Amino acid sequence: MISSLCLNSCAVPRAAKQTLSSAIKLHKLPSFRPHKYCISRASASVSVSISDKKELRSTDLVALEYADLNLTDKISQELGHVRIRQHVNPLSSSFSVAAPVPDWGEVFKDPALPLMVDIGSGSGRFLLWLAKQNPDSQNYLGLEIREKLVKRAEFWVKKLALSNIRFIFANASVSFRQLVSAYPGPLSLVSILCPDPHFKKRHHKRRVVQKPLVDSILTSLMPEGKVFIQSDVLEVAEDMRKQLDVESDVLQPIDMVDSSVLCDDKGWLLNNPMGIRTEREIHAEFEGAKIYRRLYQKKRVLD
Repeated sequence: MISSLCLNSCAVPRAAKQTLSSAIKLHKLPSFRPHKYCISRASASVSVSISDKKELRSTDLVALEYADLNLTDKISQELGHVRIRQHVNPLSSSFSVAAPVPDWGEVFKDPALPLMVDIGSGSGRFLLWLAKQNPDSQNYLGLEIREKLVKRAEFWVKKLALSNIRFIFANASVSFRQLVSAYPGPLSLVSILCPDPHFKKRHHKRRVVQKPLVDSILTSLMPEGKVFIQSDVLEVAEDMRKQLDVESDVLQPIDMVDSSVLCDDKGWLLNNPMGIRTEREIHAEFEGAKIYRRLYQKKRVLD
């Protein structure tokens, strides 16, 4: 269950911080205050060589954040260089066909475990890290609309020999309901993290958080299950928040459930509750951007 997983945010292993202490001057890693909705991350022995003379890049921080996975360059080289389009149109006819539902009994070692679904899983590193930390207590499903990323992520799953995670090439707006409704266990958490902003007003209809998807999520989510959203673009974060705040008869912000969860005066979470940052989150914070986060919990008894 998510409450037992304890949703936290320790950004970088202690050994890695020490390695970078002389290299980080202008760019500081964010400091987080853990709370009880966090996955406690054990200190890892990480060896990363970054010359003091080398300018620190956000890609270096990504490597440090996910050093525990040991996803070396050799892995991606075996698949070839993965070039992807940063933006795709989910309303294109090529993404209108629902993804086939797998046999969950063949996908997961224990398909009765609570399921976390990450919508827009990107490279998959974020979900892979979580799956590695919780091999016997949680299953993970990443839905990604860029097929090359899914193929590489599935390759990494096999390399890491994980039996509690699967990535599926899918348009979540089309496939979420049927994929999750066929899953034998409870849906305990859905995350939508830094989705494509589709800035132009005429493209807002392409944004992933729309009423039909929200309805599918809330219908599938277990009582006290959670929905976690975040974006480094305030307009996008506010748009997602509006879509979820209106469902107050079903959802409530986590700070209304647990007073120990800290928010700013606008209601955004002060801390990352997941124990690991996404790659986009790392890049954005490196550039000095603020990350806007909201965590919701489904009511046990609906109004």
